[in-house]
Amino acid sequence: MKSEAEAFKVFSVETRIKIIELLKETPLTVNAMADALGVTQSAVSQHLRVLKQAGLVADERDGYYIFYSLNKAGLDNYQQKLVKICSYSRLDKQDLKIEPKKRIRKIKNRITNELEQLKKRIAELEKRQR
Repeated sequence: MKSEAEAFKVFSVETRIKIIELLKETPLTVNAMADALGVTQSAVSQHLRVLKQAGLVADERDGYYIFYSLNKAGLDNYQQKLVKICSYSRLDKQDLKIEPKKRIRKIKNRITNELEQLKKRIAELEKRQR
């Protein structure tokens, strides 16, 4: 559970989320991110350090410049953790009155619908990342 708690810490700062959004589009330097976000280069560097330690950002030197990019596998990992924490299946009191086989079918249908919604959301996110 500690790693799930760490996920919430990483995403608890709005600037980090904005950095992730910027890096979804293209790799950027610290200066470019600082300009886009209206914050200091030092602040961006500190946030990048946290994101890099979390496995969400990678860096690559190109001559004098260091370009930061989004680690898509790392972001997928965090997405799975957050979905796991934030999703639940609740039985209504009325569900308890239904015979077990029908209740199981109803729960299966609900989970199948939720899974389809998640697949659509993942497809949308993958399309945005291209």
